[in-house]
Amino acid sequence: MRPRARLCALAFAAAALTVWAAAPCPRLKRPPRQGGVHVIAHRGAHAGIPENTLPAYEKAVELGADFVEVDLRTTKDGRIVSMHNDTVDAYAKDAKGKVADFTLAELKALDIGSRVGPEWVETRIPTFEEILEVCRGRIGIYVDLKDADPAVVAGMLRKAGMAEDAVWYAGAGQLRKLRDTCPECLPMPDPGDEKNLPRILSLLSPSVVASSWDNLTAGLVARTHDAGALLFVDDGGPETWEKMLALGVDGIQTDEVKDLVALLRERGR
Repeated sequence: MRPRARLCALAFAAAALTVWAAAPCPRLKRPPRQGGVHVIAHRGAHAGIPENTLPAYEKAVELGADFVEVDLRTTKDGRIVSMHNDTVDAYAKDAKGKVADFTLAELKALDIGSRVGPEWVETRIPTFEEILEVCRGRIGIYVDLKDADPAVVAGMLRKAGMAEDAVWYAGAGQLRKLRDTCPECLPMPDPGDEKNLPRILSLLSPSVVASSWDNLTAGLVARTHDAGALLFVDDGGPETWEKMLALGVDGIQTDEVKDLVALLRERGR
């Protein structure tokens, strides 16, 4: 989520002029595995592993995370893949260009592992179908909808039996479409500043709200909980965890999955 937080918050501010009929969203059924707080593996557990890849998602499962964040983009031929950036430039040594300008076959031909280490040579960009196969029944999905049709993604989650085991981080228009096409799905809007929270609660009646360390306040936590919703927050590094836990957040998205799980297990003893 991290780089998109401000954009999504601005989108919701703009949506304040639009009236949506928002029935209450379904509740998140997945309980946290560690210490009462959900652990969200940002781009998978990618310490020493190529990010947004099947090995990173497998590692997140192994470490005991509750969700993997999956950045979704659409290929030239309409397939859904996981990649954070809108270009392949930073991932492949032998190709440049926008993800949307490549077919799936062309993307699958790219080695995105050797830049991380020789043990990851031939690691490939995963499709969303491949990710769901890895995650189904083992870990939840934190959808970060970069460039994909919500209706298409929702259909894939339904087919995999995971529509109720995924939270959705996206812009206002995308979450509005999601509510129309998938009533059982869980939109997770980000208000940005606390002052915007009442509006998104009114517009979407979410059961999960997203935020970031920079926007986290005691008031945001309290008002989110008063509305009956959970609060999932991007950390600002391990040094922010104790404060986040003291404030009562319900989920922490982090790059340091192993250490956060260890901290929560220790606190739970």
